[in-house]
Amino acid sequence: MEYLEIIGTAVGLAYLWLEYRASIWLWLAGIVMPALYVFIYYDAGFYADMAINGYYFAAGIYGWMMWRNKKGDGGARRIAHTPVRFVLPLVVFTAAAFAAIAAVLVRFTDSTVPYGDSFTTALSIAALWMLSRKYAEQWLVWIAVDAVSAGLYFYKGLYPTGALYTLYAVVAAAGYFKWLKLMQDEQHALPDA
Repeated sequence: MEYLEIIGTAVGLAYLWLEYRASIWLWLAGIVMPALYVFIYYDAGFYADMAINGYYFAAGIYGWMMWRNKKGDGGARRIAHTPVRFVLPLVVFTAAAFAAIAAVLVRFTDSTVPYGDSFTTALSIAALWMLSRKYAEQWLVWIAVDAVSAGLYFYKGLYPTGALYTLYAVVAAAGYFKWLKLMQDEQHALPDA
């Protein structure tokens, strides 16, 4: 499995670079990477992370379509702040997903990290949806996911993946500020109405 983990890590680095640059090509890497990590996570006993990769695969297709969605001004979807009306539903959904995933892992699996696995999985679902909508605050959610995931992966001996997620956490912080700048640049580039 180590060779798959190394390949998955390389694809993950490409994904991170493309996401940082707000490139639509991140979605291609976001389709390949989950296919690899299904096997890696199964072997390591990260059952929720393994299962969520089906969602990641579908989200890769959805994200590609959303980013290609043309707006009324003729351009592709623009980076924006998360609308306030979505904050409470996202929090409630994430809490419910965490509780449901944790209950399944505790009751039906031999997971040694059911709550950490559930926490990162539930947050990842919300963050990926936010990314598909190009909401800048998705980076803030990824910081939490990446920091906790890195600790879990090191704990389970997945050192290349733990290192990747440590890097993800650092780049997520930089990505947030990069996207804020890109959003500001896009707003200044809009023609006057």
